[in-house]
Amino acid sequence: MASFIISLRYTAPIEDVDGLLADHVAWLRGNHAAGHFLGWGRKVPRDGGLILARGESRNAVELLAAEDPFVAGGVAEFEVIEWAHGFLDDSIAGLAG
Repeated sequence: MASFIISLRYTAPIEDVDGLLADHVAWLRGNHAAGHFLGWGRKVPRDGGLILARGESRNAVELLAAEDPFVAGGVAEFEVIEWAHGFLDDSIAGLAG
């Protein structure tokens, strides 16, 4: 499994984003339960978010990100960044897969 960061950027007013928040959170939790997502959070300032993900390939993670209710609902766009960790503190060693 490879490690990825999914970077979301809001493209609509925050009120529109908030209208899809419950569906987005359910999507995050479902993908965590499936072993795809290790963590997530909002960017500061609140103009998007980051998701720490694992996947077989960039394409697989891109397909998953496209299913995000924020993306499917037209209020956000995403970038998938693959990264090769050189060092991980013991507190986040789970990112190594």
